[in-house]
Amino acid sequence: MAQNSLTHESDIILKTPTSVLRPWSAEDRISLAMHADNPNIAASMRDGFPSPYTLADADRFLTMATGDHPQILLAVTVDDQAIGGIGVHLLEDIYHRTAEIGYWLSEQYWGQRIITDAVRALIPVAFMNSEIIRIQAGIFSNNPGSMRVLEKNGFILEAVHKKAITKHGEVLDEHLYVLFRDDHAVESLDS
Repeated sequence: MAQNSLTHESDIILKTPTSVLRPWSAEDRISLAMHADNPNIAASMRDGFPSPYTLADADRFLTMATGDHPQILLAVTVDDQAIGGIGVHLLEDIYHRTAEIGYWLSEQYWGQRIITDAVRALIPVAFMNSEIIRIQAGIFSNNPGSMRVLEKNGFILEAVHKKAITKHGEVLDEHLYVLFRDDHAVESLDS
C-alpha cells in the first residue's frame, strides 16, 4: 500500500480575498489564545478544543502544529494576526484515502466569508498533494453556518448520523458533508 501524505504546511501560503492562510508559528500564541478563548467557538468543536483556551493551551497546540506531522494545519490570518485555524487531517487504515477538514474562526469575524474563502483555497491543495479521493467534515446539527460554508464550496450532505454527538450534555445529530475528487467537484471550486 502506498503511503498517503499531505504537503507539509511550511510550503503553503494561500492568499484569499479575505485572509491569508499560513503556517502557525510560536509568535501566534497570544492571538491564538485570545481568539480561541470563546465558549461559542468551543461549542461547535470536538472536546479536544479547550474552553477556556489559555496560553498554555496555545503553547501545546503550537508545539504540535509546528512539529512534524502528516496534516495540513494553517493559521487563518487577517493583518498577520491569527484569528482562526483550518486543517486537513488524513484518516487511517481502510479510510487512508479520506481526509477530514476542520476549521474555526474568531467570533468577531463570523459572517465575513473568511472561512468560506479559506476552505475554497485549501481544498485544491489537499487534493493535488495527496492520494485522497474524498474530503469530509462532520458538522454539529446546531451549526448551520458551518454547513453553509461547506455547501458554498461544493460539499454535499452525505448522511445525518442521528444522536451521534454529545456536547455539554446535549445530544445532537452529526451532518456528514463530503467532497469527492472528481473533475466536476474540482472544477466547481474554480467558479
